[in-house]
Amino acid sequence: MRRRSHRRSTGRTIAARHVVIAAAVVVACAASATLGYLALSSHPGPKSAAGPPVTPAASPRPSAASRGPDSPPPSRPGASGLPGLSLAQMAGQRVIYSYGGLTPPAALFRLISHGEAAGVIFFGRNISSPAQLARVSAELQQADASPQNPVRAPLLLMTDQEGGTVRRMPGAPYLSERQIGESSDPSAAATTAGSSAAANLRSTGLNVNLAPVLDVFRQPGDFDDQFGRSYSMDPDVVSLLGSDFITAQQRGGVAATAKHFPGLGAAATQQDTDKVPVTLTQPVSVITGTDELPYKAAIAAGVRLVMVSWAVYPALASGRPAGLSSAIVGGQLRQRLGFTGVTITDALEAGALQSFGRIQNRGLLAAQAGMDLLLCSEGSYLEGQQALAGLENGYRDGQLSRTAFVASLQRVIALRKSLSG
Repeated sequence: MRRRSHRRSTGRTIAARHVVIAAAVVVACAASATLGYLALSSHPGPKSAAGPPVTPAASPRPSAASRGPDSPPPSRPGASGLPGLSLAQMAGQRVIYSYGGLTPPAALFRLISHGEAAGVIFFGRNISSPAQLARVSAELQQADASPQNPVRAPLLLMTDQEGGTVRRMPGAPYLSERQIGESSDPSAAATTAGSSAAANLRSTGLNVNLAPVLDVFRQPGDFDDQFGRSYSMDPDVVSLLGSDFITAQQRGGVAATAKHFPGLGAAATQQDTDKVPVTLTQPVSVITGTDELPYKAAIAAGVRLVMVSWAVYPALASGRPAGLSSAIVGGQLRQRLGFTGVTITDALEAGALQSFGRIQNRGLLAAQAGMDLLLCSEGSYLEGQQALAGLENGYRDGQLSRTAFVASLQRVIALRKSLSG
């Protein structure tokens, strides 16, 4: 009863905003339709070599982690609209690395200084205090500024600072999404959460938050609700509060990430893609009318990144998780909803991908589907190197479209440059 009464109250509080948000969504989607189509057209299927080739290095070479610090920089073939990048650098610019403990390994610093990394994700295991995290962030950005790195843009330094119990570092936001949705003034609470998250992350040198969650939960205690990770069972409420969070956080200089497209709200308590394969059987009408609705609002609000789910959605694409499906990444997200920003995978080591081979193959399949950034959060830089190798090999042997590869690089580097200062 309390939850139902709250939803009616919340609905009355924000009802006047529905027309405004709906209009913004229509305008944003219409304005980006052409760009969305162009983004989709750059993702042909495997073995395609559409578009002008970007000549890779003449022969394979050791990665930066295996080269000495005084090794000369590699040859750098150019790509339209990009700095001169070697093939390893092109691949590395699509990889987010992780590490164990409080100190990044020397090999990760070498990869970064040679331009073979897009960024780093931090977990609780990497953080002892805000001061320690700020020091590590500065050291990583200093490595990124190496003259051996042709990409002159900040690293993407990120974490999952959703709020409530899902916080990787001390500090704001303190309220969970469920607490925000149940508060007396949800819109103000969501705005405060977004602005305080930005201030907290920026104070430690981070510039990307893998939040907010835009899943529309279905039952009390289900996968999202058990940790307070959903604003509401009402997709309109999730749309409005998610947009408030996104707008406030990005105004504070930290890029927001809407997740987990096209939605994990229907997942039951034990349906955790980090651990097991998950299939969600909702019909297309429910997915597009409920689960995807908050993404329309997020795109209208200018969200910079979208994380795609590892669940399988048979109504949209049979057999493959969303993040490995071009029908979902290219068709639903880019073409139908008009998203032109950066796509990022969920963790490549997830249990949901156990039938899709090693990290190298998983990264290749994700890139074929149209994912821009590969998230390697196992806790070792070696996982990121495996993902990098999959991208290198796929580019070299034609399994990855060269036009699509360059388009992904352009989106990632544009994001990085936008986070300067």
